[in-house]
Amino acid sequence: MDPASTKRIVSGIQTNVTFADTAANLKRMLDWLAKPELKDSDLIVFPECMLSGYCFATLEEAVKHAQRLDGEAVLAIADWCHRNGKYVAFGMLELDGAGGVYNSCPLIGPDGLIDCYRKIHLPCLGVDRFTTQGTGNYCAMDAGGMKVGIHICYDASFPESSRCLALEGADLLILPTNWPPGADTFAKYLPNARALENNVYFMSVNRVGTERGFRFIGNSRICDPNGHPLADASHEMECIMTAEIDLAKARNKRLVRVPREHVIDRWADRRPDYYGPVVRAHSLQRDIESQ
Repeated sequence: MDPASTKRIVSGIQTNVTFADTAANLKRMLDWLAKPELKDSDLIVFPECMLSGYCFATLEEAVKHAQRLDGEAVLAIADWCHRNGKYVAFGMLELDGAGGVYNSCPLIGPDGLIDCYRKIHLPCLGVDRFTTQGTGNYCAMDAGGMKVGIHICYDASFPESSRCLALEGADLLILPTNWPPGADTFAKYLPNARALENNVYFMSVNRVGTERGFRFIGNSRICDPNGHPLADASHEMECIMTAEIDLAKARNKRLVRVPREHVIDRWADRRPDYYGPVVRAHSLQRDIESQ
């Protein structure tokens, strides 16, 4: 990778996961990473809860399959990244140090762990019924000159998450996810909308297969800053999804379509002074729930 270049190759791995078997899933990741189709990829992204699976019935069950960020999986992926000069993000259950777990996604590079995002929007579904809420670490992580913003699955249902990551300078937003039936419209429209409204690249990486009666629908996608799909896995089969992205396009928020007649500036045209109801509505909901 040439850090001075604005071009990058990014890939998402739409794959099955073996429930409650971290050793098998770590091996699956390493097997995928060894495939020649990824030899030119700068960043490779795996689905949400790739290491553990998702459909745990209790916290106690989930904790058994969680690891620390200095545990076996992160160290093994870090070793691969070091040897190959690449970046990898994958979903895992992370031990939180107090007997609980986070639904997390570390980003790892040639020099080891860069940072880790912990999911903050937790639906009443699967292991998220028991995970600890993340702290909203909205930052653009540096992956060899490419700024990567991470959020996980349900987070992308809240446009504020993507906007915060974009405002922090992300060129590419990645969304490791476990979309089941019922999320078809999310898979079809959400990546395009989040890319377009923030003028960034967006990559959703869903899993396939079934767990405890839950089916996962695949349909992963990479979109450009205009919301156009660059790569599409519009099916429920395992596959590698790859696209070339140009960081310069994501960083140019001022789009001059017709000089002095049609100019769109995604940042300068914002009006934050009028967005107060977004926060006030949350405060009102908390007041209602407390009564």
